[in-house]
Amino acid sequence: MSRVTRAIVLWCPDWPVTATMQEHGIAADAPVALVDRNLVFACSAAARSEGVQRGLRLREAQFRCTGLEVFPYDPVLDARAFEPVLAAIEEIMPGVQLVRPGTCAIRARGPSRYYGGEEQAAVALLRCLGDLGISGARVGIADGPFAAEQAARSTRGGSGTVRIVLAGDSPQFLAPLPIGLLGQSALATLLRRLGINTLGDFAALGATDVRERFDEAGARAHVLAGGRDGAMVVPRIPPKQLDSSASFEPPLDRIDQVTFAFRAAADAFIAGLTRAGLVCTAIRIEVETESGQTSERSWQHPRLFTAADVVDRVRWQLQGSGSIESGLTSAITRVRVEPESVDDIGHHEVGLWGGGADERIHHGLSRVQSMLGHDAVLTATIGGGRVLAERQVLVPWGDRAIAAKAGARPWPGSLPAPAPSTVFEVPRSVAVLSATDEPVDVDERGEITGPIELFSPTASRSDLQPVAAWAGPWPIRERWWDAAQSRSLNRFQVVDASGTAWLLMLDEHRWWAEARYD
Repeated sequence: MSRVTRAIVLWCPDWPVTATMQEHGIAADAPVALVDRNLVFACSAAARSEGVQRGLRLREAQFRCTGLEVFPYDPVLDARAFEPVLAAIEEIMPGVQLVRPGTCAIRARGPSRYYGGEEQAAVALLRCLGDLGISGARVGIADGPFAAEQAARSTRGGSGTVRIVLAGDSPQFLAPLPIGLLGQSALATLLRRLGINTLGDFAALGATDVRERFDEAGARAHVLAGGRDGAMVVPRIPPKQLDSSASFEPPLDRIDQVTFAFRAAADAFIAGLTRAGLVCTAIRIEVETESGQTSERSWQHPRLFTAADVVDRVRWQLQGSGSIESGLTSAITRVRVEPESVDDIGHHEVGLWGGGADERIHHGLSRVQSMLGHDAVLTATIGGGRVLAERQVLVPWGDRAIAAKAGARPWPGSLPAPAPSTVFEVPRSVAVLSATDEPVDVDERGEITGPIELFSPTASRSDLQPVAAWAGPWPIRERWWDAAQSRSLNRFQVVDASGTAWLLMLDEHRWWAEARYD
C-alpha cells in the first residue's frame, strides 16, 4: 500500500458565483445565479435563501426569486479569477496544486513546520485569502487530498472554518459519508442498489472482490473510501508570463504616438513567445485611459501574430473606440497585450519554398485592412437561419467565425442539403400559374390550390414556360408566438422546361425566387 500524504485543502464555496460577482462589481448579499444550458449551475447564498438551487430551470428560479440576477456560466472566468489567489498562496506556501477553480491542495508537512502546527498553517492560509477580500473560505487537513477536501466541505463556516482530521483517523471520518462523494455516478447508483450507501460500507468490502467486480475505477474508489488515498500533492508549474505592456507618462493623446511607443513592447511580446517555442493565434488587448476607463478586446488571426500585427490591432482598437485619427477622447496611460490562444511553433514553420499563395493572400488582405480599418476586409461564412439570405454572414478578416457555430445547431424549417449555388441578394419576383392560367396559392390548411404547370422567372406572362417537375410546399413559421410579428412562408422547388431548378418562396400570396440550382 502506498504511503498516505498529509494534505491541506482550501475550498472556496460558490467560487463561480464569487468570480462573477467580482467581475461585475456586484454586492456580496445580492441574489445571483449562473446558468448553463437553461439550468442553474451555481447560485449565491442570498439566492438559496429564496429557494433557488442547482439544477433548477431558469424560469422556475426567477419565479422563486423575482430579483434574481442571471449570468451565463463562464469556466474561463473561474480560472482567470482564481489565478491571483493561487499566486498569493504560493508566496506563503510553495507547492500548491490546483484541483479545480476554487479548490487547491498543499502538502501539510512544510507549512505546519514553518507556522508551528497544522492549525496555525490553516489560519495563515485563511488570513491570506482575507487580505484578498475573499470571505467564507474553508480549510480541511487530513490523510490524503480526498479526505482533506471532505473535511473542508464538512465545515459550517463562522468559527468552524477549519477541520483537522488527526493522522490515522481518516477511515473513521469518511465512514458515515454518502457513497456519492466518490464522484462516480454510475458506480454510486449500482452500489446503492446493492444496499451500500456509505463510504464505510464500501470500504468494508474486500479489495480483491471489488477489483474483480468493478475493475480499476472501482478499486481506486475503494481506496479513497477506506481513507488510504496515496495520491501525491503535485505542485503546479506557474505559467510563464508571456504578456507585455507599456505605460506612458505623461499620457499620450494621439493614436500614432501610442502605436509608435508600443512597438518595443510588441517586439518583446513576440520574442517571448518565440523563446517559449510558441506562436500566438489570439490575443487580448487592454487599453487604460487617463480618465480610468478600460477598453478590452480579443483579436483572432487566421495564422499567427507578428509584432506588426499586434501594433495594427492596437491601432484598430483605438480607432474603433469612437476616437479619430488626430486624437483620442481621453489620453492613454497603459496598453497591455496577453496571449489568449497559443500553438507550438513547429506547427507553423515555413515550407522549403515558402508558404505558398495563401500567405501572399493573407499578407495582402492584412495590409489593406491595416490601411482601411478592421471592418474594411470581410470574409463570407455560413451562419444559422431558415431563409438563405439570413445565412450569409460577413466577418472581419482574421476574426473567428462565431456565426458558423450557430449554423451547426438545428434550425427547424431550414433548407436541407444540397444548397443552391446561386442565392439572390434580393429575391426576384416570379410568376407561378396553374393549368387554368390562375396564380397558384396555399390555403389556410397548408394545401396547394392547384398543380404548378407554368413558370416565369421574370413574372412576365411573355416568359411563361412549362414546368417539368415541382415539389412542395414546405412551410416555414417564424415568430409564431407573436401574433403581431408572426410570418408564414412556403417553399417550393421547381424545374423549368430548360432543366434549370429554382428554389421558390410564397410569401403573402406573392411568389419570389430565393435561389437557383446551377
